[in-house]
Amino acid sequence: MQNYKDLKVWEKAHLFTLKVYESTKAFPKEEIYSLTNQLRRSASSIPANIAEGCGKNSKNDFAHYLNIALGSTNESEYYLILSKDLKYLEEDLFQILFNLINEVKGMLIALINKVRS
Repeated sequence: MQNYKDLKVWEKAHLFTLKVYESTKAFPKEEIYSLTNQLRRSASSIPANIAEGCGKNSKNDFAHYLNIALGSTNESEYYLILSKDLKYLEEDLFQILFNLINEVKGMLIALINKVRS
């Protein structure tokens, strides 16, 4: 369909993923197979599903993968809240990540609406 690297939403989602990986390095070691892993997986799922959707042959398939990516934004948002509440993320870093994931969410919703119209 198109090159995913040309999409601004993919760029923003990739940036979010990189920031999540960097931020979770400071999480407690006992979280490596739980919250650290879950947050990293949900974050990386966003740009991965955008990329996979770009490789499909129909708009419906593309929209389907964008919807999966959108679900992963909500999952990531929850893990950010949990990380903050557990005091694994400082408030300022939480706000940066929270704002970024919500920007990605808005961009995905707009793209889904455009693809479906």
